[in-house]
Amino acid sequence: MGLSKEQIARYSRQLILPEVGPSGQERLLGASALIVGAGGLGSVAALYLAAAGVGTIGIVDRESVELSNLHRQILHATRDVGRPKTTSAQIRLSSLNSEIRVKALQVSLGPQNVADLLAPYDVILDGSDNFPTRYLVNDACVLANKILVHAGVVRFEGQLLTIIPRQSACFRCVFPEPPLPGAIPACQAAGVLGSCAGVIGSLMAHEALKVLLGIGEPLGNRLLVFDGKTSRFREVLVRRDLGCGVCGQIPTIHDLIRSADPCSGLLPSDSVAPGTEVVFTDVTNAPSTSHYG
Repeated sequence: MGLSKEQIARYSRQLILPEVGPSGQERLLGASALIVGAGGLGSVAALYLAAAGVGTIGIVDRESVELSNLHRQILHATRDVGRPKTTSAQIRLSSLNSEIRVKALQVSLGPQNVADLLAPYDVILDGSDNFPTRYLVNDACVLANKILVHAGVVRFEGQLLTIIPRQSACFRCVFPEPPLPGAIPACQAAGVLGSCAGVIGSLMAHEALKVLLGIGEPLGNRLLVFDGKTSRFREVLVRRDLGCGVCGQIPTIHDLIRSADPCSGLLPSDSVAPGTEVVFTDVTNAPSTSHYG
């Protein structure tokens, strides 16, 4: 059908990129992305995906806006305190770009509904703040063959990894087991600088746009780590674990009920506090730290 005059004007700075052009913009307008978590990471990622013209954006979050969210969760404003985050996100994104569709999914994501929530979307972005959700989303994406952009942030540090199912390392490959309950500081104690969440959230959107456009080199098998105090990035090379329970050669996780089973290495959802940093002792396959926020 081609782009309208308004679309040409709105996306003009993207259209002049040879890697995008009119065909790439039409591809974005027909694409979809699901963002898990409308917090510090999801806020920034959602804004850039909406601005870029990704045609359908789903936002999954069960919480309401709190005053303490506002220094980093820039989808929301003071007037939104007490409002469901998904509603606040839908209003803000629709005001930024009225051409796109924003789906507010205010539900508790779990093994019973995660597959259905992910199914309509082309790429998944996980900015959730707890280990059970991260493992569950990872497993659901691997089983459904969905590309996943994982990110986390705490204090002045962040990390990013793009997971291409059965081609690159998944979250379980890099972090085979979550930390024990109580072994990691809660977000309220650890803290996070809002601008650091902005850096990593922007990179999440950047990775998702590359995936949707089919350009560049995704961060598969490369965990990108950001040190906000020094403003330095480093890459940690990771590898797909052929013994991984979900994406290995002989997987033991074949359904999402099994993924949520504590025996599979996933803790109950109320046993891990959001906003954590964990130090792994086994450094043969995992980087030394993992960040959540």
